[in-house]
Amino acid sequence: MTEPVSFADLGLNERLLKALDKNDFTTPMPVQVATIPPALYGQDLMVSAKTGSGKTAAFVLPILDRLLQKSPRNTGTRALILVPTRELAKQVFKQIKMLSSYTKLQTGLIIGGEDYNYQKVILRDNPEIIIGTPGRIIEHMDKGATDFADLEVLVLDEADRMLDMGFTEDVLSIVEQCDIERQTLFFSATLKQRQIIKVGEQVLTNPEKIILETVRDENKAIHQQYVLADDDRHKERILLWLLANESFEKALVFTNSRESTARLGQFISGHTGNSAFIHGELDQKERTSIMQSFRTGNTKVLVATDVASRGLDISGVDLVINFHMARNGDDYVHRIGRTGRAGATGLAISLISHNEWNLKAGISKYIKVELEHRKIKEVEGTYKGPKKVKASGKAASTKKKVKLSPKKLKLKEKAKLKAKPKGKGPKTPQQSKDKQPERAAQSDGFGTIKKKKQPFVE
Repeated sequence: MTEPVSFADLGLNERLLKALDKNDFTTPMPVQVATIPPALYGQDLMVSAKTGSGKTAAFVLPILDRLLQKSPRNTGTRALILVPTRELAKQVFKQIKMLSSYTKLQTGLIIGGEDYNYQKVILRDNPEIIIGTPGRIIEHMDKGATDFADLEVLVLDEADRMLDMGFTEDVLSIVEQCDIERQTLFFSATLKQRQIIKVGEQVLTNPEKIILETVRDENKAIHQQYVLADDDRHKERILLWLLANESFEKALVFTNSRESTARLGQFISGHTGNSAFIHGELDQKERTSIMQSFRTGNTKVLVATDVASRGLDISGVDLVINFHMARNGDDYVHRIGRTGRAGATGLAISLISHNEWNLKAGISKYIKVELEHRKIKEVEGTYKGPKKVKASGKAASTKKKVKLSPKKLKLKEKAKLKAKPKGKGPKTPQQSKDKQPERAAQSDGFGTIKKKKQPFVE
């Protein structure tokens, strides 16, 4: 089959093509080419595709097409899209509004951090499509405010992330309330984890598996480097040097804790005056304001925990710095994936201290990419990486080995042989007795010792 050259070749509704054309979407991306045709036929799908691959439109377009082609069976929600974070939910909502702009289809957003009573009104109005986070959907479901008995399509977007965040039970509880004859579209960055496969088997019916570029695939658009650092104080100096000397429009700096994020955000702000920080404990109003400022370019540097590494479609990020190395390969790739998107190039730099070396090595092996070692002489520290180790794991000796000539090796071997004691080794006690019969004695059973009689010699 020849790859389609336009969305029109995929057989989408004219009103959707009109919206695509208006927003200059003319050539479908690989995940859309692979996913849209079977989804239009109602097939359950299990899709592995990385963040930023165009997967949102890959499930939104078939949903909209289906809802336009068929009349609703009853009055319940027709399509439910579950996502792990509020930020991702808002982005999906925004894309649906754009792609459905020439239709009368209505969409509701049900997420945490927003007015609960207002969301009850949204649910009473019964929009065709609901986008939500599992926790808030469960809250409304427990109050009887949701109706998924007539659901036609269920989407689990970034399923791996939802399960990692502890939403497995919530997701399965929601699925139990959905029409069993629904179509299910399951999207994940990886399909290798046992838990993901197990949940997929519970929610899908004879799915078609589509594996595209996954998080382990090399992203050639991203130049990946690492810089050695002595400690966090040294990392701060390296960070300030990079922000002052690298050319970038927007930079994302990642840490591994909320405390580090807040401290580092304030540190950078004190030196540059043009930074902000975001983590999971900020309220929704603060998060929205910070992200809007970063998207528009008013804020150039954003310090974040991994909450910002998934589901955030931020254009123009050309520099990612891992102040703390990611805890695993998937998180690392999701972090650096904020740059090098949509054909652009990006730079990802990880600051590595002595206790992060093995982590870096493991991640490099996992993603099958060797990070480039970068030295910055202006802020170079004392840590130079681990000492070389032998295969046995013991530190290699620094003493230079002298290569001996064949003649000297032969002489050395002879000297070893001469040093060995002659004879056949130590004698056994029995052998000693046999050699000295005159001294042999035996017990008579009463504690006395009798000398052994010598044989008579004629």
